Amino acid sequence: IIVLLALHKCPNTAYSADIRYRGFILTLTFLFYTAYHLSRKPISIVKSELHRNCSLVIRPADLNFTNNATWCDWAPFDQNNYQTLFGVLDNSFLVAYAIGMFFSGIFGERVPLRYYLSFGMLMSGVFTCLFGLGFYLNIHSLWYYSVIQVLNGLMQTTGWPAVVACIGNWFGKGKRGFIMGVWNSHTSVGNILGSLIAGAFVSSAWGLSFIVPGLIIASTGILCFFFLVESKFLFSWWVAEPAEAVEQHTEAISFSGALSIPGVVEFSLCLLFAKLVSYTFLYWLPLYISNVAHFDAKAAGDMSTLFDVGGIVGGITAGLVSDYTGGRATTCCVMLLTAAPMLFLYNYIGQRSLATTVGMLLLCGGLVNGPYALITTAVSADLGTHESLRGNSRALSTVTAIIDGTGSVGAAVGPLLAGLISPTGWNHVFYMLITSDLLACLFLSRLVYKEALGWCRRVPRARGFKEI
Repeated sequence: IIVLLALHKCPNTAYSADIRYRGFILTLTFLFYTAYHLSRKPISIVKSELHRNCSLVIRPADLNFTNNATWCDWAPFDQNNYQTLFGVLDNSFLVAYAIGMFFSGIFGERVPLRYYLSFGMLMSGVFTCLFGLGFYLNIHSLWYYSVIQVLNGLMQTTGWPAVVACIGNWFGKGKRGFIMGVWNSHTSVGNILGSLIAGAFVSSAWGLSFIVPGLIIASTGILCFFFLVESKFLFSWWVAEPAEAVEQHTEAISFSGALSIPGVVEFSLCLLFAKLVSYTFLYWLPLYISNVAHFDAKAAGDMSTLFDVGGIVGGITAGLVSDYTGGRATTCCVMLLTAAPMLFLYNYIGQRSLATTVGMLLLCGGLVNGPYALITTAVSADLGTHESLRGNSRALSTVTAIIDGTGSVGAAVGPLLAGLISPTGWNHVFYMLITSDLLACLFLSRLVYKEALGWCRRVPRARGFKEI
């Protein structure tokens, strides 16, 4: 309220006021999606607490258990198939998220984004807290946790199309790659904060690892309801519109119409495999570090945050490079090709020393999350405001949902495959990730070729996308 009143009373020009509002919306949406990712992270931290090596745990003298091998585990994750059960939990969330995402963009274009985001964050907070309450209510039913994950996955789909649509409504294409590269660090910041918050409680009362993030995202939902302004055009009654304002169209684009926009299909398929890799790390990296480097749950969670730190740098770098070169597809392809051998090296030498582990996690995080960040932000916004749409700003939410929804299919498949493959050895999991990176690059080959032709012909190219 104080910020908005200050902006209202400020005697500056309309252009200056517009810049101030943009900064406010950028910060607000950054906070919102940080909360979304913060509430997704606890499950990956808690896994190594739900199933532990009980021979290394000091058993309290007053506890009497008949099974010495699993006395410290949380049923039903105390059996040898615990990795498969973890995969069920991951995919309960991710499959629901992937399916819901295709419909989320359609709703997002027809419902006020402020209400849509507020409802989604409040309900995500409720379901995240309900998962944590299983600890205090002593619930050991796989069905309970799976249903909670499904419902939470559906609620989480409200976030991405809505926040990208807000940013696209407020910012032009000029520096979109850089601005969205910085802004998209909310994904990594949310993962880092989620890891640290969950790690603070995981060894003592893992239920709080979910309840605290649940309360945080619910609180941001209330903040959204009172403060979000979804489009600069809603301020037309308050401040004079900038000269760059375009005509608002009221007709939402159809699903098939969004698919026909040049570049949407290629980037969607690329993101399917890029997000497969990113989300496999999101859900399985702490457990991998715990198993291979023999860290406890908290230390493994803390170490895994370095991957997200690298992701922040990678996302910003990808945005800067693609802004400068005008080659979104080429930037993604180069990073994906470089990521493949780096993943191979991390698996084989990444645990030899602390310095090697830190360096490889930072490097792999940047190369894996850079293309993912660029596609889900600047590329989605570029395609959602493509010149073929003739200024129809209401296409942005649907295009974003199609691209991220397709990517979410990969996000669901990756952790599932990791759960099925990891019992045969972590080497096979990394081979799967390397193959996925190469396939992601393959789907961009036509767009890379078009961009290369443009450079060779020295044709002046606007940032973003022209006809492909």
